[in-house]
Amino acid sequence: MSTEGHGRDDIWRYTLARIPTLFGRLVFLSSLRSPGEGGYVHPALAQMVGDEQADATLRRSHARVFQDWLCLNLEQQKADLESYLADLADRAAVLAGWANFRSYLDLAPPAAQDGERRLFASDLETLLYLLKADSGVVLPGSEA
Repeated sequence: MSTEGHGRDDIWRYTLARIPTLFGRLVFLSSLRSPGEGGYVHPALAQMVGDEQADATLRRSHARVFQDWLCLNLEQQKADLESYLADLADRAAVLAGWANFRSYLDLAPPAAQDGERRLFASDLETLLYLLKADSGVVLPGSEA
C-alpha cells in the first residue's frame, strides 16, 4: 500500500477513535449501511478513496469493532454501554425501544456469523436486564 493509502487509513482510524465507546462505534458504523443495498455510504471517505474502497473500509471497520465488542467480558461491555448511554438525551426511551423492538440486532455487521449474532443478542439482553435493575427503568415485559 502506498504512503498516501496509509494516510487515509490513519484519517479513518482517527475518525473512529473520536467516538469514545465501542458501542458508539457500532451504532455509527451500522448507521452507514444503506438499508436497501446493504453497502456502506460515507460521502467524505468516498470522496477520498472512491465508493468501492470506502465500502470495503467501512465493512472491515464494522466487522473489527463488532469483534472487539464481542471480546469484551460482560462487565466491560456494561461499562462501555453505560458510557455510551450517558451521552444520550433520553436513556430510558432508548432502553425501552431496544427492549420493545430489539433494534440492537441491526448493529451486527452483515459478515457476522450466526453464533456471533446470537452471542451479541444474548449479551445485549443480559445488559438490558442489568441496566434496568441498576437504574430502575421499567422495560416492557418486566415488573415495576
